[in-house]
Amino acid sequence: MGSKKLSLLKQTLLLRAFALLRIPMIAWVRPTVLQLDADRAVVRVPLFRHTRNHLRSMYFGALATGADCAVGLHAMHVMREILPKPLHFSFKSFQAEFHRRAEDDVIFVCHEGRLIREKVEEAARTKERVSFPVKATAHVGSASSEPVASFVLELSLKKK
Repeated sequence: MGSKKLSLLKQTLLLRAFALLRIPMIAWVRPTVLQLDADRAVVRVPLFRHTRNHLRSMYFGALATGADCAVGLHAMHVMREILPKPLHFSFKSFQAEFHRRAEDDVIFVCHEGRLIREKVEEAARTKERVSFPVKATAHVGSASSEPVASFVLELSLKKK
């Protein structure tokens, strides 16, 4: 197994362990990390019994959880890269626009690494709360396909 695949497996296991201990709802949807770097986070949430609604498409709560995973994981990754101790963060607001039904596994993409990095540095430097919108998209098939949903999550950071 290549080191990149091993690293992604490790990231997936860390995400799931964190979820089990801190946010069990995330563990319930069984996210898998497909890509995680300074620029982009990509997470897949499978369509299965826990995530499917009565129309056999992904339940909007599972879609919201996937967006939370992509943005939150990206923020944690950026903080781990540049800070000795991570900042406290939470989501202050959440907006979603659903374009069509997600009838297969969904891939969530956050490509706001540069913005997250700037705001993490600002919050660490000023020790003030910094809140800003972060975009994420949901896709079926591949991360380059037409989005089935678009999200804007307002991330709030503070050094404690």
